[in-house]
Amino acid sequence: MKQQANLIRAGQVIEHDGRRWTVLKQQIITPGKGGAFIQVEMRDLKTGNKTNERWRTADTVERLMTEDKDYTYSYEEGDNIVVMDPESFDQVMLPKDLFGDQLPFLQDNMPLNVKLVEGDPVGVSLPPSVVLEIVEADPVVKGQTASSSYKPAKLSNGVKTMVPPFIEAGERVVIRTDDASYVERAKD
Repeated sequence: MKQQANLIRAGQVIEHDGRRWTVLKQQIITPGKGGAFIQVEMRDLKTGNKTNERWRTADTVERLMTEDKDYTYSYEEGDNIVVMDPESFDQVMLPKDLFGDQLPFLQDNMPLNVKLVEGDPVGVSLPPSVVLEIVEADPVVKGQTASSSYKPAKLSNGVKTMVPPFIEAGERVVIRTDDASYVERAKD
């Protein structure tokens, strides 16, 4: 299905130069002079190589239709993640690079949404947020105001994030899975 380049969004799968690509990021750039264009960071589905491509906003690209299927995370095996179909209990292996930066946020029995193109997995979506424990947090600097400054902290999965000054090690917090940002204290 053809679509205008300015409608490209992260998570879509497009065909370009005879290869399939999954869109990681997109940004519309309007230079001071000339027409606007869209810059797209994308990953080749076969090789895993990343590239950046630019199109004018009026150009058209071939978008591949994806099918969504729900799975449940089971376990890691080498370079793969094993997921289970909750209806048929079939197990499927997905390469770790499909998960990108969201890989550390996988938790036992977590529901996942896998995007398929002609039966091949091309992308994975995790729930929007997870609850994790803070294992390290810098002490509060005297004179810092709570509204404007955040401090670095390390989560139980090893990911570093920024949290408000009142959050301390040992607390459980809600973290966004797409950018590892702090949302709120977890309600126990």
